[in-house]
Amino acid sequence: MSWRRAAVALASGIVVGFCFPPFDLGPVVLVALVPLLWTWRDAIPRHAALYGLAFGIGCYAVVLEWIRYFGVVAIVPLVVAMALAIAIVGALVSALARRGIASPLLTAAVWVVLESVRGRAPLGGFPWADLGLTLHDLAPARALASLGGTLLVTFVIVACNGFLLDVIVAARARETRATAIAAGGLVALLVCVVVADVARYQPTPTGRVRFALLQGDDKELPLADQPDQPLTDAHLALADRLRGHFDLVVFPEAALDTDPELDPNLEAALAAIAARHDTSVLVNARTPAGDGEQYNSNLLYQPDGALQGVYSKQHLVPFGEYVPWRGELGFIGELRQIPYDFKAGDRRVLFDVAGHQVASVICFESAFAPLVRDFVRDGAEMIVVSTSNRSYRRSGNSEQHLALSQMRAAETARPVLQASVSGISGVIDADGTAHDTTGLFEQAIVQGHVTTMTGETPYVRFGDWIVLLSVLGVLGATLFVIVRARRDRAQPAASTPPAT
Repeated sequence: MSWRRAAVALASGIVVGFCFPPFDLGPVVLVALVPLLWTWRDAIPRHAALYGLAFGIGCYAVVLEWIRYFGVVAIVPLVVAMALAIAIVGALVSALARRGIASPLLTAAVWVVLESVRGRAPLGGFPWADLGLTLHDLAPARALASLGGTLLVTFVIVACNGFLLDVIVAARARETRATAIAAGGLVALLVCVVVADVARYQPTPTGRVRFALLQGDDKELPLADQPDQPLTDAHLALADRLRGHFDLVVFPEAALDTDPELDPNLEAALAAIAARHDTSVLVNARTPAGDGEQYNSNLLYQPDGALQGVYSKQHLVPFGEYVPWRGELGFIGELRQIPYDFKAGDRRVLFDVAGHQVASVICFESAFAPLVRDFVRDGAEMIVVSTSNRSYRRSGNSEQHLALSQMRAAETARPVLQASVSGISGVIDADGTAHDTTGLFEQAIVQGHVTTMTGETPYVRFGDWIVLLSVLGVLGATLFVIVRARRDRAQPAASTPPAT
């Protein structure tokens, strides 16, 4: 292994990490992978895997630094697990290249396949830091997301870096034909992005909803003190400042200290808000799931104070809202910060708000594009993300969370309201543009109107088709290598004259 190449891969990972929020170097990612791809060039698979691991450690140590609030026992396994996916990408790309199969498009396909797997397994997956998220603030990238999801943006980023490296290598070697081919690949990518942006799907407006998002946590407290922090009164006080008619008032995740269905006084206070403003009120609470278990749920109260429906979170945070293998891992003291396990919900629920179908997802769930897509396929005209990021204090977690919601809006052409108990709250239009955002740990009300939408983007209609194509591409390349190797082994035997 070359330590020089390992250092280059590590540096490349750190730079890519700074392309994510909160540093948001964004477009730099279109060249920042070139050093990593260079380290894989001519490397044997195990060395390429180590370079990929170094890249991943550098990248995800920057992006996921907010896990430090849960201790070394949390951040080290998570960063290493994330980095292992890039190590596998490097090993596969190198193995294929050493057998004569190499292309920036194939490298992009392998990367997308591994990101897709990492977003689904283990323990439900962790798609938080998909590479495509780096371009959340670029309209053409969000247009790509509406076409094929954030993973299509990832594909284009990796392919762009691969073609750029090929241009550099071929130009230095003065190989005119190879330079032209690689440059042509770059131009083709650019044309595809421009076409996707110009021909972007336009949803159909269905009406307007007047909303108010309440953000009441203005105290930055360590994890140990948060369970005893009363927040109900702070949010009710914000609600008292509202004036006029609303269609939807949102109390975000962790804004209430008790379940309104079990607390008559709180239920009466919410009913009074609903009646005073002729509005639906969306709240979050821990609700009973039977056998002493609890759900993390969103409840919608109608303007007449009646409970319309309950949605219980389906994608729980492992080691955050439940502890896998709790008995076996009981020796880890940090896990005492999670005293009980939530139970996962098992169905999607749409709420009727002023005649419009509204989906609500809870915190971590907004990282999962397929879940939000399913809500839209069910008929959702807008999305509410109810979240509590206060455990991560003033880290980049909240900005990354908002960026994820931007990509969900772009993928589905649905407006998103992000309601956070401690920030960042804000409004995201159906094209993924974020505005009216709040600061962290300040009491604030975000209010205004949002246009609800209908219609299916290509991503909503066809899903992660780029993953399917990438899988087929990788399998096809692997099969070609296997068939050719068998043919090459058979040829010498066939040409050997029989013994006499």
